[in-house]
Amino acid sequence: MPSNAEFVARTERYRPELLAHCYRILGSIHDAEDLVQETYLRAWGAFDGFEGRSSVRRWLYRIATMACLTALDTRSRRPLPSGLGAPSEDHRVAVAPEPSVPWLQPAPDALLGAGDPATIVTGKTGVRLAFIAALQLLPARQRAVLTLRDVLGFRAAEVAEILDTTTAAVDSALRRARARLAAAGPVEDDLAEPDEETQRALLDGYVDAFTRADSDALVRVLRADVELEMPPIPTWFTGRRAVVGFLARRVLRPNLWRMVPTRANGQPAAVLYERAGDGRYEAHGVQVLTLIGSRIARITSFNDPGLVSTFGLAPTAGSCAVVSRCPR
Repeated sequence: MPSNAEFVARTERYRPELLAHCYRILGSIHDAEDLVQETYLRAWGAFDGFEGRSSVRRWLYRIATMACLTALDTRSRRPLPSGLGAPSEDHRVAVAPEPSVPWLQPAPDALLGAGDPATIVTGKTGVRLAFIAALQLLPARQRAVLTLRDVLGFRAAEVAEILDTTTAAVDSALRRARARLAAAGPVEDDLAEPDEETQRALLDGYVDAFTRADSDALVRVLRADVELEMPPIPTWFTGRRAVVGFLARRVLRPNLWRMVPTRANGQPAAVLYERAGDGRYEAHGVQVLTLIGSRIARITSFNDPGLVSTFGLAPTAGSCAVVSRCPR
């Protein structure tokens, strides 16, 4: 029987990309972590029978993909508010009650191996929020085929082996998946993003404006057609007037928010802490920014305190406006 050291040496390098793969299919970073753990347990149990007829990488993708598809037999798709209804252009509208649906989750770049040359094969577009949300429109098997073929670049015959089907079935599923995504509209894969320096400046400007409750400064970093959505709240807004109006009226208050700049889904992001009644700042959620040109085109605010630990941060924060710059 192979040693644990041999198993780790041959399989561990693929963990970040397998996590990204499961995340694309499931739409949940928490579920993806569970399924990757299950994948490695199954792989360890079967490793002595691995005959090398395919690469270790493809063998792991087969185990992971089939585990994800089995999990989706009992789970519904994970939408964003923009996938459930039309936006509002009036910030004065009543916010709709929260529906009992599982929502799409953001994924920290650090967990997906961003910056590691061994995992860049998937590219940034493979984990963009817009792309992950669009995948949720597809039946589970079409999600798997499209990600294996168009994101990861496996050949049709390889995908057929992974899914235990025929190349004709793979080609048919891929055509249907591509057509459905095209009908749903663009997923922001090819939009003109600013360079890294501009991205950092935009994120810093947004964090500064948000934590100081400065509406005028916020206007300067937002596009005129900016959109705001806030799962689990189904109501979402389009247009700078509506977005800034909603934030100014219902969200922004001096000394209410603390933020930690980070990255998620290959995009600038910030972890939010909210001031509690006892003066402490408690985890609130994660905001992910979509940038076009030199402005912010979309703010997706995941108001879920449980996501904060996924980004490696504590459930409470100190009193500095930008937590990552607080004295230690």
